[in-house]
Amino acid sequence: MARFLIEVSHEDHLMACLQAVRTLLSTGSHFLTHADWGCSDGEHKAWVIVEMDNKEAARAILPPDYRSTAKIIQLNKFTQIDINEMDRKLQNKPAHNSI
Repeated sequence: MARFLIEVSHEDHLMACLQAVRTLLSTGSHFLTHADWGCSDGEHKAWVIVEMDNKEAARAILPPDYRSTAKIIQLNKFTQIDINEMDRKLQNKPAHNSI
């Protein structure tokens, strides 16, 4: 399974924070009840890392009100083999190309 970081934003005021927290906690989803929040530091977002088959499955665990605005990022790790392959590609292509 793939790992995804889900980022859910809400407005910068106490009522929006309370509504977002209540909404995610009331889903009953183990993932969402263990969200990390940035509100206390002025970053009005919640983050959750989940293992799902794909982005659509990750989005589906969110309450409907947050599905269209949530940012979902597939996570990966790099090994030394990956780094070597990127170096090899850079030696064979112009520097402005992506991985």
